[in-house]
Amino acid sequence: ELFVLTYGALVAQLCKDYEKDEDVNSCLDKMGYGIGIRLIEDFLARSAVKKCRSYSETADVIAQVAFKMYLGVTPSVSCSSAAGNEFSLILDKNPLVDFVEELPAGRASLCYCNLLCGVIRGALEMIHLAAEVTFLQDKLKGDAVTEIGIVFLKKAED
Repeated sequence: ELFVLTYGALVAQLCKDYEKDEDVNSCLDKMGYGIGIRLIEDFLARSAVKKCRSYSETADVIAQVAFKMYLGVTPSVSCSSAAGNEFSLILDKNPLVDFVEELPAGRASLCYCNLLCGVIRGALEMIHLAAEVTFLQDKLKGDAVTEIGIVFLKKAED
């Protein structure tokens, strides 16, 4: 709860500091990226997961182990491409918005939880998996679920 409350204060301050939602979204992504590149070591040490052999396995570990470990939720995973490199993490419950009823007025393009995208992207980069991570749906914007899209861009060079 403390993280969720302080996260709300952080987003509120960024909204005061930046006029454009895109700037707030970018700042949240950069902050998350910094967290992700540091968090991966803790994750690997505490989870004892083995090296993933496919993008599908990586997406499952993110959802079933990492989200559960750090946020206490387990999103469902769906593959959305024939190439097998695009996945969606679908959260029925997003703990970062527990105390948020709606986005601030005039902030329709604000991606409130964009920090999560940065965390995932940063952690994946540290294990040599380049990825594009974006919010596809958001309950705060009236969607039925919160959906994070992950597109793996290239495999690591062994």
